[in-house]
Amino acid sequence: MDARAGGEPATLRVAAGQHTEPGRKAVNQDFHGLCLPGEPLLGAKGIAVALADGIGSSNVSHIASETAVASFLEDYYCTPETWSVRKSAQKVLGAANAWLHAQTRQRHDPDRDRGYVCAMTVMVLKSTTAHILHVGDARIYRLRNGAVEQLTEDHRVWIARGKSCLGRALGLAPHLEIDYHTQPLEAGDVFLLATDGVHEHVGAQDMADAVAAHPHALDDAARALARLALERGSEDNLTIQIVRVDALPSRQAGEIARYSRDLPCPPLLAAGQEFEGFLILDELHASSRSHVYLARDLAGGGQAVIKIPSLDLRHDPAYLERLLTEEWIARRIDSRHVARAWPRAGRRGYLYTVSEYVPGQTLAQWMAAHPRPALEPAIAIIEQIARGLQAFHRLDLVHQDLRPENVIITADGTAKIIDLGSATAAGMEELAHADDGAPPMLGTAQYAAPEYFLGEAGTPRSDLYSLAAMLYQMLSGRLPYGADMARARSRAAQLRLNYVSVLDREREIPAWVDNVLSRALHPDPRARTPELSEFTHALRHPAEAARGSERLPLLERNPVAFWKGLSLLLAIVIAVLSFKP
Repeated sequence: MDARAGGEPATLRVAAGQHTEPGRKAVNQDFHGLCLPGEPLLGAKGIAVALADGIGSSNVSHIASETAVASFLEDYYCTPETWSVRKSAQKVLGAANAWLHAQTRQRHDPDRDRGYVCAMTVMVLKSTTAHILHVGDARIYRLRNGAVEQLTEDHRVWIARGKSCLGRALGLAPHLEIDYHTQPLEAGDVFLLATDGVHEHVGAQDMADAVAAHPHALDDAARALARLALERGSEDNLTIQIVRVDALPSRQAGEIARYSRDLPCPPLLAAGQEFEGFLILDELHASSRSHVYLARDLAGGGQAVIKIPSLDLRHDPAYLERLLTEEWIARRIDSRHVARAWPRAGRRGYLYTVSEYVPGQTLAQWMAAHPRPALEPAIAIIEQIARGLQAFHRLDLVHQDLRPENVIITADGTAKIIDLGSATAAGMEELAHADDGAPPMLGTAQYAAPEYFLGEAGTPRSDLYSLAAMLYQMLSGRLPYGADMARARSRAAQLRLNYVSVLDREREIPAWVDNVLSRALHPDPRARTPELSEFTHALRHPAEAARGSERLPLLERNPVAFWKGLSLLLAIVIAVLSFKP
């Protein structure tokens, strides 16, 4: 069978062929499959190829192989679009491993080699990258420019000469260690997935010759390789899959990118004007980046916020793409602490975004009205913002621009994050080319995590830093590290910065709150509080805060004190060595 995905030159297009047979065995314990979806799944999740090889010592291994492949191809495409390929695939494979291992335990057979066990090799082609996940002894090869390269390593343990067993496999143990790596794609690349019944009996030249002999019928190429392995004495099941990359997607291949390219930008709007089913009520904000309007939905009657690109950025494809990404992300987040996207009402004629209107004051306005807030209301606001951020992080999203102007406090005290324009999704980042360079810094410098100044990508700990910076400002009236952080453009320079305590003689701020902030605001993200939940929990529990602080070495808690102490120690040592009795 030849199969093709993607009908436009701007999308990923492949040809595929596959073949399986029991060979000289009575039962075929191999199982294979691939999914070639259309849009939008093709852009969001890619093309998945899966191959499982059962072990001969088990009479239920064929069930393990079929279950592993079928569940992967079904469940992978059910994972959130915002997840990366690696996270999605590992979650699905981990669930399959747990189920298979549980089935083996229920058999009450102490010999795990007779259980629901199989080797598993997966390849996902997304955008211009091949993602490879592998456990066991099936293999993936790549043919490029006449050369054949093996891309996986066998997980075999040799017991004696000529005798081996699988060291790693699906269902073998309760915890699964999966090899993962990526390979850049080139048009014309050919990938071959083969079980050991094939690859132990055919060589690299045989593979290249079979593909060359059947360029328009890859099923025949797969069948020819299986026949050759059988002729050369293979006594195992024979399965091979061949995938050829015929075309790669362009930079504008994604659904959001196509909308940003094809939709015209709207004209500037004015109060009283009808626009795409909305009545414009007022202009809320105007800047060099965007114009934001308050509008009423003429069909539903509710109030919404419409954002259109500014005149200055209407010819910037990257900005227009980010603008549409904001609404795409908002539709996937379900939290009462994040502004929601407005329900769709048909196809749009212009490029803009619509979200719910959240009446209230920004956190910046709240801070101006409460310059010395009590600890309890300050922490209560931070806890709510943290719950909104957790909704981002569960979907592998990073907000990247958390600041007081992007948080609304409603009349009943609810905190809501309202601006998602700088948010990024791991799944969408995979659509970018690998040679795009360091990611741009999209957030506001005053609240940006230190790693952004080094050109590093944001993580949930980056959002944690911004959240802690806001609490620090609420309690002290200043920003952590002042303007020094923006000038520190190396990790060494950042680590030399000194954290200034928020403790104040005129205010009742517990020391343990300061300990929590000092850790959350550490310049090195690896030394910060690992999770948002741990940060908010420590703000309410002094004992937890104390233990977290004790775990940090002096160099990380107070680098200035560390270096002063070390200098004093060295001075004493020099004085002792130079003393002559």
